[in-house]
Amino acid sequence: MMRWQTRSLQVCLILLAAVPAYCQRGTFGVEFGQTSDRFGGQSRASGPELGVDGEVIVLQSKDKDHGADVIAGGELRFPIDTQQHAKEIAVYGGVSFRFTPNFSAGFHVQVHRIDLPPTEINNAAFLRSRLSMVELPGFLQYKFGPSKKAFVRGEGGPEFSPHYRDEMPLNIPDPTLDHGYTVRGTVGYNFGKWYVKGSYETRYFKFLNNIGNPNDLYNWRSDLASGGVGIVF
Repeated sequence: MMRWQTRSLQVCLILLAAVPAYCQRGTFGVEFGQTSDRFGGQSRASGPELGVDGEVIVLQSKDKDHGADVIAGGELRFPIDTQQHAKEIAVYGGVSFRFTPNFSAGFHVQVHRIDLPPTEINNAAFLRSRLSMVELPGFLQYKFGPSKKAFVRGEGGPEFSPHYRDEMPLNIPDPTLDHGYTVRGTVGYNFGKWYVKGSYETRYFKFLNNIGNPNDLYNWRSDLASGGVGIVF
């Protein structure tokens, strides 16, 4: 088994093992969608992608309508075509504040690793560096409808300068991030023991145009539309 796949499996097992020991509620789901990626001035490429995500409440407030919960979770993304699209793994911990029975908001401290796909430059293979970064996304969620089973959620935040790991020895300096952001919107319905949801995410990384970013090959725009199902426990 590849090292990346082994690490992904370890994250899933850790999330599942944490549920009975530390929390009273959690979710685990799978989703399938279409990702569209464009690097620099290259043509946009689209393809299917599988995702797995989970979240648990590590410490839950006694007040079900107000208060704050400590949460932890993670997300994996597996594109079918890894030569055109990025593989990703993220784990996070954070706080979710319930202001009313319907409305909650919070933030995550998230460690995110992105394995960017290779490309060609001057008829030679160019392996982009792996990106590892700490992110601070915030989120808002609102529940509505009969018994508050329907929900809408928005989340996102700026991207900060990543740590780079070169996939091959090159005498090229690391690229320098100019700015970036990620925004995601989700709608769904909770049936009690399971849920359905649909999401759309857009993300952008802009790097300075210098020797570390030849032909703007690190500049990255990604859009993902997906739908999924999961269990509540």
